[in-house]
Amino acid sequence: MTTVLITGANRGIGLALASAYIARGDRVIAMVRDPFRVPDILKTAPREHAVIIGMEVTDERSVLRAAASLKEPIDILINNAGTKGPERQTAVDMDFAGFAQVLAVNTVAPLRVAQAFLAHLKQSRNPRILTVSSQMGALSGARDGTVAYRASKAAVNKIMQCLAFELKSEGITVCVAHPGWVRTDMGGAGADISTTESAAGLVALLDRLTLEETGQFFRHDGSIHPW
Repeated sequence: MTTVLITGANRGIGLALASAYIARGDRVIAMVRDPFRVPDILKTAPREHAVIIGMEVTDERSVLRAAASLKEPIDILINNAGTKGPERQTAVDMDFAGFAQVLAVNTVAPLRVAQAFLAHLKQSRNPRILTVSSQMGALSGARDGTVAYRASKAAVNKIMQCLAFELKSEGITVCVAHPGWVRTDMGGAGADISTTESAAGLVALLDRLTLEETGQFFRHDGSIHPW
């Protein structure tokens, strides 16, 4: 049985990932803001397959408290929680308070969570960290608009690349992945793929991921995404 910790596990891609792992008999540690408001699949799953923990990824005390509450090894940590950001986020008209919040959630929090649960990952025989990023953070894709979101994903890509380098000697694989253009609240109803399809691809990627591939940027189908 694989133990998987997922942030933002109450909806969208995070919920689809949790559902996929629960369905195949793995154990999910579902990290959510409000543990009393979660979908039925998380509430009704047997405890050996799902445990719900309240955690605010931008609150250091909350993250450390959540980490201290767990005593078991973690095989996979998925940084999934994210936010699109404010309405005004162009390079010439930026909501800077909103920009700071996007960075707090999308860029700083994944590193905070990874550091907090590092001891749990070190107890695993095959520890992996996957951060859900976006092709919008790729420097090879120059576009206008959504600047705060794009910048936050570009920054987390570099952070995770550095983390991969630093943790390779510990045997911990660290990667980022573009989940596809997914039909979520953020992606919209006109997006290409469902959350189920995206999650299935990410699960398959994590299943075959090796330490030799650490520090890479993937698409949800397992192919390499250009930086």
